[in-house]
Amino acid sequence: MSVLIACKALAQRIGYLERQDRELTAELDALTAALNPALRAAYGVGPDTAAQLLITAGTNSHRLRSEAAFAMLTGVAPIPASSGKTNRHRLSRGGDRAADNALHRIALVRWSHDRRTRDYVARQLAAGRSKKDVLRLLKRAIAREMFRHLTQPCPIDDYSDLRPARQARNITLTASGSTLQRLANHDLPTRTRPQTRRHPRNQLPPMAKHPDHRRCLTHNRDRSI
Repeated sequence: MSVLIACKALAQRIGYLERQDRELTAELDALTAALNPALRAAYGVGPDTAAQLLITAGTNSHRLRSEAAFAMLTGVAPIPASSGKTNRHRLSRGGDRAADNALHRIALVRWSHDRRTRDYVARQLAAGRSKKDVLRLLKRAIAREMFRHLTQPCPIDDYSDLRPARQARNITLTASGSTLQRLANHDLPTRTRPQTRRHPRNQLPPMAKHPDHRRCLTHNRDRSI
């Protein structure tokens, strides 16, 4: 009997903790998206990793003099480990280990799911680098990208209205994905195609220009390595 009571208490406790985890994750998701939407829009950056990077950068991100200083702070700056005729570097064991863990998780997500990252990894492996060396290079490049998002955040398009609009018109994800794929495969000329001009998303008001909007547009197109 006591075993059943203990199991019931444990089940209730597990249910409570799961609900609390969902609530806190949703709150963290909203906070990080409001503080730095460009950081959250980067490939592989979730609520937990974004929160950790924001904590590491602090409220005064301008104290970070350069992206090299940020790499040193997060523990991804390459450390020379050459010996004799071998010229190589290794991962740093210093810096903020929590921030290093966040960059490591972003790197693993991109390594597993991002096509451009997989192509980059394949090229580096074909060049004779080890997986550890490729991971070091990848984390260093991601740190450079995260530094830009933290110190010079760019405005990004808000697509939160697309899902309700798609559902209201009974358009499936498969159908919308096929349409986007067809548009992506078109080599658009200078003059906009009529069918593209009539696309519902193009009827939304244009994004206000950032003082450095050319750089922002480049960053929004290139969010992965």
